[in-house]
Amino acid sequence: MATSESASLSKAVKQQYMDLPQGDKVQAMYIWIDGTGEGLRCKTRTLDSEPKTIDDLPEWNFDGSSTYQSEGSNSDMYLIPAAMFRDPFRKDPNKLVLCQVLKYNRKPAETNLRLMCKKIMEMVENQVPWFGMEQEYTILGTDGHPFGWPSNGFPGPQGPYYCGVGADKAYGRDIVEAHYRACLYAGVQICGTNAEVMPAQWEFQVGPCEGINMGDHLWAARFILHRVCEDFGVVASFDPKPIPGNWNGAGCHTNFSTKEMREDGGLRAIEESIEKLGKRHRYHICAYDPKGGLDNARRLTGHHETSNIHEFSAGVANRGASIRIPHSVGQDKKGYFEDRRPSANCDPYAVTEAMIRTCLLSEVGEELAD
Repeated sequence: MATSESASLSKAVKQQYMDLPQGDKVQAMYIWIDGTGEGLRCKTRTLDSEPKTIDDLPEWNFDGSSTYQSEGSNSDMYLIPAAMFRDPFRKDPNKLVLCQVLKYNRKPAETNLRLMCKKIMEMVENQVPWFGMEQEYTILGTDGHPFGWPSNGFPGPQGPYYCGVGADKAYGRDIVEAHYRACLYAGVQICGTNAEVMPAQWEFQVGPCEGINMGDHLWAARFILHRVCEDFGVVASFDPKPIPGNWNGAGCHTNFSTKEMREDGGLRAIEESIEKLGKRHRYHICAYDPKGGLDNARRLTGHHETSNIHEFSAGVANRGASIRIPHSVGQDKKGYFEDRRPSANCDPYAVTEAMIRTCLLSEVGEELAD
């Protein structure tokens, strides 16, 4: 794996320049999803004053032929600011600006799934849909192996690493702590983190977020993780099965509820949604990773705490099911449920939109919507 040597440069020298006053000017880093549907790109512009709302941010453009998003003969793409966060790397008053991408004709780029997701969320806003997504990822070293793993072998088998503590169990906690604090500074609704079952694999949770905010905050958290890893000289991988064999894969379990589900007797609404999901399994598998289910096929094998990609299942406290109802929800008869099928590299806009279409709009059929 070819990687930048920038992590080895002196951070103390850099800090001398970062401590210089910037006057009244503000640096705004515009961030967008590229043509792969997984990769993130960014570039920075100077603003004359600190933006207070999205409306204060100008549109911008970029060369889509260099991001797998257009042909070189007609490559202008537009960046439309959609969500704004504090910049934990340059600090206040500087901003991170998550953008939608429009093509030269002002139509959404193929990987701009936010536009339709927002329209769908607005249709059901009276039901107050909440989401929480559990983002698993693997820290890779510059050799392409999971961080801390022997270069020509494997660590001890899974067992002691999940929520583990100690140098022989927790691989890369400094990165996790830095990311967590950076997200809090930025205003990302991060709500927790833990070491996962495979060594060098971690998870952070974002939510609860209402509607479109779920996708915005998860993408912002992913960008911040990539930047933190860049500073440490490692790589964050969202591959759903980074190491084949007897090792856990990486998912993005998605928790969902509505106002009705959270109120007394809400279990009935939860069970109705699960029944609808069961009738549309293939549709959701196609929506739950950027390759239409091919990535998840490597992960959803029915082993390593996953369901089988070809079968739909649901159960209380069952981590081997497609849908898990937490034990406490079964007792309280209200709350939320967890869809365990989305892959670690899923687009949260696609996942949350699919859940709304099936559970609340009662759409049927197995084809993805245009």
